[in-house]
Amino acid sequence: MKKLFLYIVLFFSLVCFSQNEQLAQYYYDKGDFGKALVSYQELSDGLPTNPFYFQRKIDCMQQLLQFEPAEKAIQERLARYKQATLLVELGYNFQLQKNDSKAKKYYDDAIDKIRKNPNEVYGVANSFEKKVLLEYALKSYLLAGELVPTFDFKYQTALLYGQLGNTDQMISNFLDEAFENPQSALMIQNQLTRYMSTDGDSKFNDSLRKALIIRVQKSQDIFWNQFLSWFYMQQKEFGKAFIQEKAIYKRNPESLSSIISLGQIAIEEGDNEVATEVMDYVLQNTTDVELIVQAQTYLLKMKMDTAQEKDYAAIDAQFDFLLKQYGISPVTLSLQLKQAHFASFIMQNPAEGKAILKRAMEMQLNQFDQAQCKMELADILLSEEKFNQALLYYSQIQENLQNNVLSHEASLKSAKTSYFKTDFEWALKQFKELKSASTQLIANDALEYFLLINDNTVADSTQTALKQFAKGDYLLYQNRNREAIAQFQSILKTFKGQEIEGVTLLRLGRLYEKLGDYTLALAQYQDIIDHHSDGIYIDEALYFSADIYNKQLQQPDKAKSLYEKIIFGHQDSIYFVDARKKFRELRGDTNL
Repeated sequence: MKKLFLYIVLFFSLVCFSQNEQLAQYYYDKGDFGKALVSYQELSDGLPTNPFYFQRKIDCMQQLLQFEPAEKAIQERLARYKQATLLVELGYNFQLQKNDSKAKKYYDDAIDKIRKNPNEVYGVANSFEKKVLLEYALKSYLLAGELVPTFDFKYQTALLYGQLGNTDQMISNFLDEAFENPQSALMIQNQLTRYMSTDGDSKFNDSLRKALIIRVQKSQDIFWNQFLSWFYMQQKEFGKAFIQEKAIYKRNPESLSSIISLGQIAIEEGDNEVATEVMDYVLQNTTDVELIVQAQTYLLKMKMDTAQEKDYAAIDAQFDFLLKQYGISPVTLSLQLKQAHFASFIMQNPAEGKAILKRAMEMQLNQFDQAQCKMELADILLSEEKFNQALLYYSQIQENLQNNVLSHEASLKSAKTSYFKTDFEWALKQFKELKSASTQLIANDALEYFLLINDNTVADSTQTALKQFAKGDYLLYQNRNREAIAQFQSILKTFKGQEIEGVTLLRLGRLYEKLGDYTLALAQYQDIIDHHSDGIYIDEALYFSADIYNKQLQQPDKAKSLYEKIIFGHQDSIYFVDARKKFRELRGDTNL
């Protein structure tokens, strides 16, 4: 019974202790430091060896300007435990009182502790960093590194150099660390990307490129070619990345996978010229049927995306030739899927597309490949207005491949199906969930449709204009471009001056671009610029207009002017970084 009683007492003691800790945290987060101090004092008295409770107690005292009691508590703990980190705490307590000379004395004493015992660096440097005393933290790491050459603090010092504005030294330390510990390269690249993304064409960007080029030139290790290729890919300079990838392959011709990946990203970013070079290079340097099929599939995809009606017969013949050459098997599934899409959406022969997919699904396919077939089949059924059948296949993919990119894509297509059916309430719920999807393209697409439905429902509760717009979008999905143009033009006449007008002009502009009628495309964008400058589509109208002048009409001055408007008027636009880069290219800047 005595043991049972003891256990009960201990249990309730632990429960009370846990509740006190939660209460202390609540007061601390709320900013009620007086009550938090009482709670943390009790907790610290109960567990005097716990550094967290003690630290929180001191924090509360300092927030309440109780500097003398805080100093006394720190001194008592220092006398008892002899911890070097407490010297940093003492110094900081004086710094808060504007007594910089005394603060410096204790900070220097903490660093002297590292001289006597270099292992103290971990606690001391960390304490300095928590107090944002970055120069002292850096000094701590550098001193310990001098005293014990086996200590490696390149990563920590690189972070500190970056925060202190010495980005050249940060780059040097990060690159040294990445080379010595390749497993940390990805983490380091993520850190470097943070600096690159703040100003994609800045002095930092130029410094990093130069540092990598020097290392490529001085060393024969392909590690630096890989790093430089990564850098160019971040800048979307795929041609330069390809040069590095070829150099890597010549010295280590084991795999073409990184080159294929480069080509795939170039396609996604619209750089078909480099992507074509990449795929041709793959075909010239492999006899692997799987790689050949993969490269040929990408080449045909690019041809399909830009094909005119006169090109259809040649593309169709190319599919037949390749499938005859390499056979109908799981290895050529990517070609079969593209052929089904081509037949259904470009040749307007969905029956043939479904027959190709039915044949493919009879093969021994893994779950992922089966899902790809179902996705294409659902897309075709959707184009035939067989909405419920399409939704059935999309839901099967979501169920079978949960938390997979293909599953998220199926969710997006399911939401679009509801939108095409004009079931806007259900579509809105689905798009709202997909706004936070891990895949950025899906999240952006979902956000676009969410805003479209939400804004036009607020403007028109009957959703009459939105229903007509969804019909136009559905015609676009079916690749019935001329009918879609007529539908959108009808919307502009019927709902002139209403909320739907801006997005309708944008759709028409993109459609005319697709058909190669750049004059009409520019006219739609100009209408948005002139009459909807306060709407959410103004940055897109400016950017797409600039791209037409830049790429299609070779009028760089007009393009430069439009890019400039995005730079100075729309800093929150997703096109801001690209617009700035293209503007500086047209201006002739050398440090890009």
